[in-house]
Amino acid sequence: MTPYNILIVEDHPFQRMYLVHLFSELGDYNLHTAKDGNEALECLRLNEFNLVLTDLLMPGMDGVQFIQQFANLRHKPDLAIMSAASRRMLTGASLVAKNLGIKVVGVISKPVTRATLRALIKQLLTCQHRELGRRPEPTTFDGRTLEQALDSQAFQAWFQPRISVQDGRIVAAETLVRWAHPEHGILLPSAFLSSLESSGLEERLLWRVLKQTMTAQARWRERCYDIPVSINLPTHLLDLPDLADRLLDFVLQHQGELGKLCFELLESSMPRELSNYYAGACRLRMMGFGLAQDDFGQGYSSYLNLVSTPFSELKIDRALVQGSQDNECMASALNSLIALGRKLGLTVVAEGVETPAQLEALREAGCNQAQGFLVSRALPVDQFEQLLMRNWPANLH
Repeated sequence: MTPYNILIVEDHPFQRMYLVHLFSELGDYNLHTAKDGNEALECLRLNEFNLVLTDLLMPGMDGVQFIQQFANLRHKPDLAIMSAASRRMLTGASLVAKNLGIKVVGVISKPVTRATLRALIKQLLTCQHRELGRRPEPTTFDGRTLEQALDSQAFQAWFQPRISVQDGRIVAAETLVRWAHPEHGILLPSAFLSSLESSGLEERLLWRVLKQTMTAQARWRERCYDIPVSINLPTHLLDLPDLADRLLDFVLQHQGELGKLCFELLESSMPRELSNYYAGACRLRMMGFGLAQDDFGQGYSSYLNLVSTPFSELKIDRALVQGSQDNECMASALNSLIALGRKLGLTVVAEGVETPAQLEALREAGCNQAQGFLVSRALPVDQFEQLLMRNWPANLH
């Protein structure tokens, strides 16, 4: 295996030598150093690297300015950020990078230790192995192709389980759409949602996924598994004045159970009129549907919106869940959100749970439910049913 190429950007000569020494003790790496952002950019133009580890507080071009210039490069290696500055400063710098499309694999408080670098290398290897196993996805599809896929049932409802944080049993699920493409295989939403949006086909997908979800629920009920399921609802569709009525009629027509369906309001697009948002949310809840504030902790979500909308669930964004493990500020924010959700009478669901330590922290904080790779990835209906059977005996009702 070819040794990894690593660039260390650090203005202090002793710190540069120290980092080179630590990396050398951990393995066989091609190590390069730069004393500031300008020198680092020149190295990046002349060589390809697997990882860049940069300081923030540097004379001349500081670390944040370097990150902004780094984003313009054609080939962008993975990035790790280190500093003696506050943890919030490090978090802010990492958000600069992430919002510029840079993959951040580590945020490190100085002094840097051997154990910290070992964990960084492990994270780098994990991320790059995932990338190797990931099939390249096409970026755009035309409207006709998407309509044909909708007509042919190529868009499929898959299900990601949600467990009780207290006892680990599957208590609910989220519907996540997949496209069984004849050439590209199973495609994730990141490959086609933007094309669906630009083609005005989001509502058609909603009906398709809702029907498949109710069919799956009916099948599980026949086997004595009564599983509530949440479905993503693009929030701008609440501009349609009759949407709530049509959803109600559709569910009743297909013998669905209103109380077992929860719509997660996506923040990627809001209604043109804010009154439509509140009207749609209120009417859906009055009809008996569940309603979730999705990805709380990112985007446009706010405390005012949370307490002003008749939600039944609060879903906490994966970035907050995962960032809380090594960031005291994020941990405090996570605990406060869970406490607020419980006081508001909401079911609090944590997304993106990937480690036992994260699950244990959520348990201690009083979170109700969790979903993420630690539990399971999204599964086709048959595999989800098998998981149910392994998870617990039938929930008789």
